[in-house]
Amino acid sequence: MAALFTKFCSQALTIFLLLLPALFSQSYAGVVVVYWGQNGGEGSLTDTCNTGKYQIVNIGFLSKFGNGQTPEINLAGHCNPASNGCQGEGAGIKNCQSKGIKVMLSMGGGAGNYGLSSDADANGVADYLWNNFLGGQSNSRPLGNAVLDGIDFDIEKGGPFYDALARRLSDYSKRGKKVYLSAAPQCPFPDQYLNGALSTGLFDYVWVQFYNNRQCEFTTSNANAFKDSWNKWTSSIKAGQFFVGLPASSQAAGSGFVNPNDLKNQVLPFVKGSPKYGGVMLYDKFNDDRSGYSSQIRGSV
Repeated sequence: MAALFTKFCSQALTIFLLLLPALFSQSYAGVVVVYWGQNGGEGSLTDTCNTGKYQIVNIGFLSKFGNGQTPEINLAGHCNPASNGCQGEGAGIKNCQSKGIKVMLSMGGGAGNYGLSSDADANGVADYLWNNFLGGQSNSRPLGNAVLDGIDFDIEKGGPFYDALARRLSDYSKRGKKVYLSAAPQCPFPDQYLNGALSTGLFDYVWVQFYNNRQCEFTTSNANAFKDSWNKWTSSIKAGQFFVGLPASSQAAGSGFVNPNDLKNQVLPFVKGSPKYGGVMLYDKFNDDRSGYSSQIRGSV
């Protein structure tokens, strides 16, 4: 009996010692987010979600809107919206959602003809988004009858009034299915174009672009610049979750690529200390296919 008691105590002590680090330090598990839509060589939306690598997919981009224009998507080599050729993507959206993957429509991008001229203009764009991509109804839904999960703000030019757009879209959540809002600001704080919108406190996800901005990117020689930026964003903006936005390969951006081992050993242990940590955003699916970046980091995110 004494031997059994001693063995039990030994096993209990081993388990306690294994759990001890978790009692004194807490980290938060995250997900991988990816942008899809700007290269026909990246595979279909169905292929993207069937990989099992991503929990949120941003379809990019709605690159024409505002100033009285009829909004228009640009999915590069995937389909031609002018001939209603992108309506078939609705099946891919539904496939993703059936797997529990959220699919967002990303507005803006680095190119295109977009901008808002007034609160009324912003409200008009929000109404179009609701009726053509979200829970409303229209005879001309560019992505078919699939109902997207929300709208992503990747605004890299133009003027203000995105706060009005965010408020109008958020109001639509009261009509039924929640409209998720996300944003992809540049890492220098505050963002030149999105600060007004983000200050509304209505955003569920914020994937900060820590690339093409050398002053706040992560480098092994100056990690503090990145850490200071991350802390500024997570402490200044009221949002559900924050993500580290990175290029999926060294070819995907002019600067800011982080070696997967550096991400796992230096970046993630730091950002996972925040209760607002959500995961990693990668740009984009085409480059992730070629680098295998998400596969290398998934177990650590």
